[in-house]
Amino acid sequence: MLINFTNIKKKYNMEIRGIVHIGAHYGEEISEYVNNGIQNIVLFEPLVDNFNVLKQRVQNLNANIRGYQVALGSEKKIATMNLSSNNLESSSLLTPKLHLEHHVHVKFEGTEEVEVDLLDNYELSDVNFINMDVQGYELEVLKGAKETLNQIDYVYCEVNRGEVYENNAMIEEIDEYLGIYEFQRVETYWPEEWFQWGDAVYIKKK
Repeated sequence: MLINFTNIKKKYNMEIRGIVHIGAHYGEEISEYVNNGIQNIVLFEPLVDNFNVLKQRVQNLNANIRGYQVALGSEKKIATMNLSSNNLESSSLLTPKLHLEHHVHVKFEGTEEVEVDLLDNYELSDVNFINMDVQGYELEVLKGAKETLNQIDYVYCEVNRGEVYENNAMIEEIDEYLGIYEFQRVETYWPEEWFQWGDAVYIKKK
């Protein structure tokens, strides 16, 4: 997360009952969730190597943590994930585009077949915060979460203002879609002025 979780929780006085983390990678943020008193955590991570690391990381944490080795989208299918050389952090279901120019040290040389499902197909109770890091696939994930979004109060996700990956969703599209559910973007962070990707925080209007 480019924007510190603990800071935004305090800044916006977030009352978080549980977290759904989509594209959990190695679970770098999980200890911070637990340290903030969050006990209900659901993880989605499709890549085999990443999921194995996740399992090791969470086994000794004192929290109710569930993990699913699956990618999320707007339809159920088998898809090809493009694997990145930076510990798989930039791996995406989309084909890299500007990413290749702006981060020339990151190579995409392998693929992995993954299962894709809809978030709405999972029984999620007592969660109201989504953290989503899916490399340009954000809008597809949200389209598969039409029912789930009714119970969500906060969304933290990566956003794009350029075609970092081919046909990735733009930040205005995320704004519009989440606006249907009364979410408002309250914070946006671009790591560098020229970066075409960053992170954003959305909060549902009360």
